[in-house]
Amino acid sequence: MIEVTLQAVRVDLQSNTPVLLLQEIHGVGRTLPIFIGTPEATAIAYAIQGVETPRPLTHDLLLDVVGAMGATLDHVAITAMEGATFYANLYLQLPSGEVVVSARPSDAVALAVRTQAPLFVIDEIMDSDGVVMDFGEEEEDGDDDEEEIVVDQFREFLDTIQPEDFSG
Repeated sequence: MIEVTLQAVRVDLQSNTPVLLLQEIHGVGRTLPIFIGTPEATAIAYAIQGVETPRPLTHDLLLDVVGAMGATLDHVAITAMEGATFYANLYLQLPSGEVVVSARPSDAVALAVRTQAPLFVIDEIMDSDGVVMDFGEEEEDGDDDEEEIVVDQFREFLDTIQPEDFSG
C-alpha cells in the first residue's frame, strides 16, 4: 500500500463536481483524483478548516460512536475500483483486535481528516489511476478559496433543494 496525504479538495470546473486529490507521500508524487459529492466535500472542508458545529455532523457522530465502543481509527485505505467507483476500508482498533469496515472513500477521508489517521491507496489503483500533478505555490495558496467554494456550493444547494427532489 502507498501512503497518501489529502492534497486538496477541489471542484472540477468541467463537471462542477468536487474531487479529492490524494497525493503519495513517497515516490514521484502521483495523485489519485476521486470525484465525491458536495455534502461529503463540505464535511471534509469543515474538518480541514476546524469548523465547530453546534451539533455533531454525521462523521463526528460516527467517531463519537467508535470512541464510545472503545475503538480508534487506525488508518483508512482505498482498496478497490470497479468501473469508476472507488471503495475504501476503515481499519478500527478495538480492545479485542482489528475490525475492517467497508466505506465510501469520501467518508473514509472525512473520518481520517478528523482523527489524523493515515491514508493509504493500494498499489494497483495508484499505478493505474495515479497522475503526476504540479501543485505549485499558487495552487497551495488557493486551497482555502477552493474549500470555501465547495462550502458555498453546498449552502446554495441547501437553499434550493425541495422535498419533491427526493421523491422517486
